[in-house]
Amino acid sequence: MSRLADAATRALDLNDVARDDGFLFVRDGVGFAGRGVAARVRVDEAAAVLAAIDHDDQTGIRAGDGGGIGPGPRALGWVPFVPGGAGEAVVPAVIVAKDPDGSCWVTTIAGDGIDGASETLAPAGPPRPAADSYRLAPVTPVDTYLAAVAAARDAVNEERILKAVIAREISVTATAPIDRHGVLHRLKAAFGSSYRFAIDGFVGASPELLVEVDGRTVRSTPLAGTAPRAGDPHQDAAIAAALIASTKNQIEHRVVIDVVHDTLLPWCSYLDWEPEPQVLTVANVQHLATRIEGQLSRPTPPVTTLVRALSPTPALGGHPRDEALALIAEVEGVDRDRYGGAVGWTDAAGNGTWAVSIRCAQLSDDRRVARLHAGGGIVAESDPLAELAETQAKFQAMLSALVRP
Repeated sequence: MSRLADAATRALDLNDVARDDGFLFVRDGVGFAGRGVAARVRVDEAAAVLAAIDHDDQTGIRAGDGGGIGPGPRALGWVPFVPGGAGEAVVPAVIVAKDPDGSCWVTTIAGDGIDGASETLAPAGPPRPAADSYRLAPVTPVDTYLAAVAAARDAVNEERILKAVIAREISVTATAPIDRHGVLHRLKAAFGSSYRFAIDGFVGASPELLVEVDGRTVRSTPLAGTAPRAGDPHQDAAIAAALIASTKNQIEHRVVIDVVHDTLLPWCSYLDWEPEPQVLTVANVQHLATRIEGQLSRPTPPVTTLVRALSPTPALGGHPRDEALALIAEVEGVDRDRYGGAVGWTDAAGNGTWAVSIRCAQLSDDRRVARLHAGGGIVAESDPLAELAETQAKFQAMLSALVRP
């Protein structure tokens, strides 16, 4: 059943609904937070499972009002980096949704042992400040990473591939369980305009829209090409200008745009994109970004079909994909798991929004260890030490949210 939220619920921060053990997918205050588990299913089966749920809509909100999809049950899920790997979706027992026009509703799913509405909507408040001791360590030896970058660069120069993305892994070990609720609040403060998510121990703030389906409208905003931020507006502007002028970064970006466009096109009656990339600025880095938007042909595919077709994009894998992934498996020495895949939500009609799983961390079951990954696209002009510095800048997004000494 879906009903309009009362004033107290509308005032809730979705982070506080998710807290330490709920579910979250939100950007700029718009999105979903859930608690309790009505079902866990394979991600490809999520829309069908949702469609089988009898839904009593008492909101009076039409699908699409205010740019939103409309009330109803949702599944939040993820797919891993490895193409075709098993992904999982969770159907929360209680979900609170907020739309761009300010509409807010609550959907509850009845069932044996499912009763989380009163607990979900109780005010939680912000997390209490706490301090701890941490140990940061590279899981991927730095020499292994530098050698992998050099191997990928050589493969590009030998014309075996156009691009490969090489990543490395670090770990953060805490003496006490990491406060996931606090991590979500810090990500909101620093990365409110990114897609912030929490599914079990998988948390993050991704700036990259993989694909969004809203009725027949399809959108994607690929990112590729990265530069650091200096913290000074004039220096950041100069860095952004250099990023746009960089042949290396433009090549890296163009590969991604072409593949995303060509992958989506068979499902579309038309598909258009910005003629020149823009610079997307987040708290710690700047990216080249290009918006792609079109209209899907009928019958429209579910969003999870497009997620599977696109993931991993050349921004996380490389191009040609099979050759790049084979090289990554040979030289990288990293178990990427969910990093580099996708995370998002779907409804019963196959609408949904999915982000690329970057700027993320995987927490251990006891929440004392966090695994972090960061990588960069390698082309003919890539320098291993410069790529190492890029990963260090990217790691800061999650390290600043995790580490509270």
